[in-house]
Amino acid sequence: MKFSEQWLREWVSPQLDTQAIADQITMAGLEVDAVEAVAAAFSGVVVAEVLSKEKHPDADKLNVCTVNDGTGEPVQVVCGAPNVDVGQKIPFAQVGGVLPGDFKIKKAKLRGVESRGMICSASELGLEEETSSGILVLPASAPVGTSFREYMQLDDMTIEVDLTPNRGDCLSIKGLAREVGVLNRLPVSGPEITVVEASIDDTFPVTIEAAEQCPRYLGRVIKGVNVEAETPLWMVERLRRSGVRSIDPVVDVTNYVMLELGQPLHAFDRDNLQGGITVRLAREAERLTLLDGQEVALRPETLVIADERGPLAMAGIMGGENSGVNEKTHTIFLESAFFAPLGIAGQARSYGLHTDASHRYERGVDPELPAMAVERATKLLMEICGGQAGPVVETVSDEHLPAPRIIMLREARLESALSKRLQPDDVTDILQRLGLEVDKQAEGWSVVAPSWRFDVAIEEDLIEEVARIHGYNNLPVRRPAARLALRPANEALLTQSQLRNQMVARGFQEAVTYSFVAPDLQAAMLPDAVSPVLANPISSDLSVMRASLFPGLVRALEYNLNRQQTRVRIFETGLVFNGHLDNLTQEPMMGALVCGGREGEGWNSTKAQVDFYDLKGDLESLLAMGGAREAWRFEPGEHPSLHPGQTAQLFYNGEPAGWIGTLHPQVRAKLGLKVDAVLFEVRLDVLSQGEIPAFEPLSRYPEVRRDLAFMLKEATPVQALLDCAKAQAGDYLKDIKLFDVYAGKGVAEGYKSIALGLTWQHASRTLNDEEINQLVDSIITNVRAELDAELRG
Repeated sequence: MKFSEQWLREWVSPQLDTQAIADQITMAGLEVDAVEAVAAAFSGVVVAEVLSKEKHPDADKLNVCTVNDGTGEPVQVVCGAPNVDVGQKIPFAQVGGVLPGDFKIKKAKLRGVESRGMICSASELGLEEETSSGILVLPASAPVGTSFREYMQLDDMTIEVDLTPNRGDCLSIKGLAREVGVLNRLPVSGPEITVVEASIDDTFPVTIEAAEQCPRYLGRVIKGVNVEAETPLWMVERLRRSGVRSIDPVVDVTNYVMLELGQPLHAFDRDNLQGGITVRLAREAERLTLLDGQEVALRPETLVIADERGPLAMAGIMGGENSGVNEKTHTIFLESAFFAPLGIAGQARSYGLHTDASHRYERGVDPELPAMAVERATKLLMEICGGQAGPVVETVSDEHLPAPRIIMLREARLESALSKRLQPDDVTDILQRLGLEVDKQAEGWSVVAPSWRFDVAIEEDLIEEVARIHGYNNLPVRRPAARLALRPANEALLTQSQLRNQMVARGFQEAVTYSFVAPDLQAAMLPDAVSPVLANPISSDLSVMRASLFPGLVRALEYNLNRQQTRVRIFETGLVFNGHLDNLTQEPMMGALVCGGREGEGWNSTKAQVDFYDLKGDLESLLAMGGAREAWRFEPGEHPSLHPGQTAQLFYNGEPAGWIGTLHPQVRAKLGLKVDAVLFEVRLDVLSQGEIPAFEPLSRYPEVRRDLAFMLKEATPVQALLDCAKAQAGDYLKDIKLFDVYAGKGVAEGYKSIALGLTWQHASRTLNDEEINQLVDSIITNVRAELDAELRG
């Protein structure tokens, strides 16, 4: 919520400066995000009147004007704005003035004609961000010679408040003024709102079919409206200072009342309505073209405003294009309603929308406010656009309106929670200033919450209200007393911090992605995955819980590639979600992705690209940290996201623990990626498993090494050869290494040569050749029998 300090002070004006008000609001729980001037700094600009206008003799697009700036003598100025005209009141920068950006106004000659000053546009004065095509035209009543800053009251500040979702009552000047009044013990006095008596009998019937979602609906016909009228400059300025753009007088008035009182309104073109208004849920296959031109397919749970032809608007969210006010409108139907928060919550986001109206209705709008708002809007519309108002038609379902909430606040509970005893009279005063009905009783206070405070429902809410109005700074500071023992560290477990540090040490950067992903992305990478769908997603692209870390990592890769970052090495730790809500499993995982060059750019680096074995080496460095490398196995596997033949499944002590592989070409094509990427994902619970290091005496006796090269079928995995060799190598085998893989000349087609280096050592004696030869023979025999492999000659 962004608001003008001057506008706020019309309602309540404490003896505090701007920053003090901002600090006070923040300490009351309404955090102030920014305090900014409403206009850039400038000087020497006055209100002036255009006296004459003639074409420049040497430039088709320039005019030579004379203006009265209040100094006595007309001033000649050259102006290129297409909308300048005689009789206009305009902002005029005199010679010697300084505009935003330190632009100094000097006498000048434009195409040979002297110009002493400058007629300014809104953007040149810093009142608009976009460059204006024409000058700013002021009302005819603007006094000539008056300082433009003073006339526009530009010595003002805008205060932007970041409200928590429970404080929807502060999404208006009225609500914020109410808070400031309570904090400073000042009365709040807004504009007088009187009933506008009907001058015509025109009405439009309203029927409510979905009373639970819309318990109250008010409508009024206003006839003879001049939509071509100009919105007053004071209203345009107040809207601008609240971050709202002026559109036309009808829309401006509805926006203004929403900002002032907190009640969203909507105006329909009465001539485009047929039969009567019906507030109901959408029906099967109904569609609606919204004001922004977007056509949406309505779902059955969506509340709509309809006539006999079909939907006119998404209730509490956005109106329809065909029934909205346009330049031909002369009769409007003004809507002011109370929509229940649960009926609107999440609906806008489910369609990829977010509007000022939905923002307020989702948080709760005062159900008693619609009548006041429609009267205020009617008065402003008739003052600006003229017209005649019919009677207000109200349709209400009392049983579905929010019932008064009676809450008991115990004095002992309040003292216990605040660690301070407040005087009962002070508590009563605070509650009454907040608008609550208070009945003092022996044990505390019986309180009735006001209609605008949806967030006050239980005793704890009242304690919070008393605390924040009394002042958090006025409460005692006490440290909690507790006997806390140090938690023992399990040395056999690797922490996530250790695993992260290892990845960083190997040149990776940590990524933190959302736990929810786009459904089409997850379907492309994990077609068989089942994970929960969010009922209230941030956006349609983040609507399902991730079943793997792969989609988030690939999206991060795509983000980097789109920004010319061609070498990517990222990792992430987080939960993945599998199953429906009733049988949901949440499993912590670590994932990583590499793409691009094997080495960073440099004069001595190669241009080789990363492949499967690069990332496998990074992963093996993690596995080695636990000291139980032999418990892990890589076996060929198939995964829908990974390339067949370049994919391995990880096993830990025989249990599935993760995957590693190159991104599947079909997945790459679906995602529009033009480069290869290699990924892994491993369960964190098993990755964290380790062994406590133990000392083993070094042998004083020599090692014995034998190198064996086997002719192995190309399809046989090397791991099978290692397993066969280990099984027959005996208890004194110290190490076994794969040091060569060869296929080509001298090796039969369909075979590969695998060379192993085996090292034996005894702790207490020297091993003799006979023992070693027996072990080698046993290995050769076993490999020949199990793998049909021969020793290479």
